[in-house]
Amino acid sequence: YTNTDNPFGDGKLLNTFVWHKKLEKQGLTHLPDEQKKKMIKQKQESNKIELAKVKQQRLERERERQQRDEEMEIMQREKEADHFKAWEDQEDKFHLEQAKLRSQIRIQDSRAKPIDLLANYASSAQEGAEDMSGVEMHEPYTYLNGLTMVDLEDLLEDIKVYMELEQDRNVEFWKDMTVITEDELHTLKKIAHDEVCIIVSLQLSIYPLITIKVPLQGIHGGKESTQPVSNDVAALFRSGSSVDIGYWESLLSQLKAFLARARLRDRHQALLQDKLHKLNDPTEVDEDQVKEEENIEKEDKVTLTEGDLELKCMEEFDEGKVRRIGVYRHDIFQIDLPPGSYSPKLLRLRDLPPDVVLLDPEEDTMTIDGKRKLLTKTGDARSGQEDAFIRRAKEGMDTQEEATFAVEANLSHQVFLWADKYRPRKPRFFNRVHTGFEWNKYNQTHYDFDNPPPKVVQGYKFNIFYPDLIEKHVPPTYTITPDGDSTDFAVLRFSAGPPYQDIAFKIVNREWEYSHKHGFRCQFLNSIFQLWFHFKRYRYRR
Repeated sequence: YTNTDNPFGDGKLLNTFVWHKKLEKQGLTHLPDEQKKKMIKQKQESNKIELAKVKQQRLERERERQQRDEEMEIMQREKEADHFKAWEDQEDKFHLEQAKLRSQIRIQDSRAKPIDLLANYASSAQEGAEDMSGVEMHEPYTYLNGLTMVDLEDLLEDIKVYMELEQDRNVEFWKDMTVITEDELHTLKKIAHDEVCIIVSLQLSIYPLITIKVPLQGIHGGKESTQPVSNDVAALFRSGSSVDIGYWESLLSQLKAFLARARLRDRHQALLQDKLHKLNDPTEVDEDQVKEEENIEKEDKVTLTEGDLELKCMEEFDEGKVRRIGVYRHDIFQIDLPPGSYSPKLLRLRDLPPDVVLLDPEEDTMTIDGKRKLLTKTGDARSGQEDAFIRRAKEGMDTQEEATFAVEANLSHQVFLWADKYRPRKPRFFNRVHTGFEWNKYNQTHYDFDNPPPKVVQGYKFNIFYPDLIEKHVPPTYTITPDGDSTDFAVLRFSAGPPYQDIAFKIVNREWEYSHKHGFRCQFLNSIFQLWFHFKRYRYRR
């Protein structure tokens, strides 16, 4: 726009605006025009600087607000993460309790899975556990005997689930069981593929440990024992001598399973000792016997020599499996089988574990005969509770000098507690009232669905209970009488006969709908008298 061409009709559009009234008020009218323009320009520059400062402050406030929002969002996320973590822990705890409960139910129903028995053993083996019923005489890895490949694969998955649920509890136990299960599964896969010399490979998991010339001291120490064997085998490979590499690699892979069995076996023995100490009364234990048991435990913890290791490993296989092994074709591996016998080995009393129960042969025979007689005995038709009552009553009686006495005498009139059954009383009831809206012309004019009219009674449902009615073939009846106080109400009275008294209710006095299509019901069934009805609805017609 220009001074001559603009829509505002302003001939001084391009000139600088000067507020003369303000200058007069401030007393600056005597200043020259150049100084006034300079003052205006300085004022504009200061306004620009102030606007820039205000803009910068606004940006700072927005940045701070955004930072606070981000911090609040991070805090909210952390709070939600903590809440979710607590919820996850609670959910894992719930699933663990449910898994243990399912295991207990299957164990009680004699349909337990291997994972149920292992979980019960792990719970009983925890430190401070009061219930040690899950700790039995045999080691936990014996539950794997007779399992198929599918069962072992399922067991591995179940063990993974328990390791996730239990988190930091029983970690070593589940790891050892995983190693043993994987070793058993690997062995079964070898059998399924019909590999050469399969019978020998079944025993390689233990027997190479008998004759290898590497130090196995501290084999019960844990994972640290595998490192010397690995180093010696690696040095044997680097030496360049003619060795069977497959044999030694198989040895290293199977050594972990043997160490896992050894750790579980030692832990199981310690648990049996703890269980025995809990079963015995501490006040009755002799101090000399305790010292003797401690000395025996110290002797058992002596480091295994090569011969002791051989005997301990040979005990894990029966004579039939050893005869099928044969002689391994490698020169290093040579087994001399000891002569076997079908007769049990005579054991000394001091060699027996402290938790072994000794039975007298004659007493054991008498107990077995008594159980057999109970199974084959055919008595009369009396129940087991009655027989037990008679046996308890005969205790302490002399059957030769006493006889049965069953003569009863007549007694006078008595009042029994069961006579209260026929005492006059009010019947029990369960009633409902049906209410709703009546959309007649008046209500349609003055009300709508957002502002509905008041509800009115549209019907009743009466359910009266007569369980102890004497004359059950006579149904109860009802009568309607007008209320003396108001004509809008009536009295509904129910009568059934002894031992029940009449019962009455105050209802709205309107005409009933007796049609079954409108919900009318009047019946006496299963000692319940039902009376359901609705009131008639009158339609306005011209």
